[in-house]
Amino acid sequence: MNTPRVLSTPRLLSMFAAAGLSAAVLLTAAGTARADSDRLRQAEVRQLREAGKILPIEDILERARNAQPGEVVEVELEREDSRFVYEVKLIDDGDRVHKLELDAASGEVLNRKKK
Repeated sequence: MNTPRVLSTPRLLSMFAAAGLSAAVLLTAAGTARADSDRLRQAEVRQLREAGKILPIEDILERARNAQPGEVVEVELEREDSRFVYEVKLIDDGDRVHKLELDAASGEVLNRKKK
């Protein structure tokens, strides 16, 4: 019997980082078919990163962990008004969920919530 292999979140994140897949970060959008919109979002993220308009995901993860130690469980890139914001969710050692919003261009922590 084969047991499925489960990768931990840190391992998965390091795999994404090592592969340079910051384009895998999600941009929230509505409307088009999922496959087409995913391709468009990935291309847009790549263009923003290459143009220097957003920081690499590696930098954002480091800043988020410095602001709030814990295991990263989710990252999203959202457009809010005229700027892009990374939303990072972490779980601390006490199993509390922390949601940080960081300015995608500067890495500044804009908002934090604890659940």
